[in-house]
Amino acid sequence: MKTGWFTAAALAVVTLAGGLLAPRDPAAVSGAPFTPPGLGHLLGTDVLGRDVLSRSLAGGAGLVLLAAAAGAITCVLGVAGGLVAGWNDGLPGRLITGLADVLVALPLLLVALVLAVAVPGPVAVVVATVCGGAPLTTQIVRDTTRRTRAAGWADAARGRGEHTAVLLVREMAPAMAGLIVAEAGLRFVLGLQLACTMTLLGFGAQPPEPDWALMLRENLPGAAENPAAVATPALLLAALACLVTWALRARRREPVTA
Repeated sequence: MKTGWFTAAALAVVTLAGGLLAPRDPAAVSGAPFTPPGLGHLLGTDVLGRDVLSRSLAGGAGLVLLAAAAGAITCVLGVAGGLVAGWNDGLPGRLITGLADVLVALPLLLVALVLAVAVPGPVAVVVATVCGGAPLTTQIVRDTTRRTRAAGWADAARGRGEHTAVLLVREMAPAMAGLIVAEAGLRFVLGLQLACTMTLLGFGAQPPEPDWALMLRENLPGAAENPAAVATPALLLAALACLVTWALRARRREPVTA
C-alpha cells in the first residue's frame, strides 16, 4: 500500500513539474513531422515536428490541476450533502437525496457537452464532475452516516450537547476519513476522464498548448509513422488513473470507526 502511495505521489510530482525537465521548448518545431525515435528526439516528433518527449513532460500539469480542482470541489459538496442527508431524516435530508437521485439519472457526457457550449471548457469539466460525482459521493456518505449515527459515541456526543454541525465535522467526518479519501481519488479520476474527453472533442486545451489529450487528438493520424507520439500520452494518462485508483483501493475498504 505504501508503495502505491509513493508511486502515485512521485508520478504526480513529475507530472506537475515535468515542464521544467523538458529538454526542448514544447511548442518549438525541432524536426520533420512524425520523425521516429532517435538520438535527436528520444520519442520522435509529432504532427508539426515538435519534440514528443518535451510535450509529454509538460503536457500533464494542466490536466492534473483541473482534475484535482474538480475532484476536490465534488468531494467536498458530496460529503457535505451526504452528512446532512444521513443525519437528518426531515425535509433537508429528503431534498438532498432527491436531488442526488435526479443527477445520477442524467447522462453525464450529455451534461458535459451542453455545458461546454455555454461556458469555457475547464468550467464545464468542473461543473460536469460535480453533477456526475457529487451525487454518488452523497449517496455513499449518507448511507454510512445512517449506519453510524446510532453508535454509542454519537449518542455520547449528543448527550454532551454538541451542535449538529460540530458533531458532523468533528466526530462523523473523521470517522469515515478512509472513505472520504477514496471518494476524492475516484472523483479525481472522473475529472481527469472528463477533461480528456472535452479536449478530444475540441472543447478543452487548444494548440499549441502541450496537453496529453490534445496530443492524442493531433497525432492519431500519424500513429503508424511514429507510434510514440500517441502511445506516450495514452500510457501516461492510463498510468496516472490506475495508480491513483490502486493507491486508494485499500482506503475504501477501511471500516468506519470513531
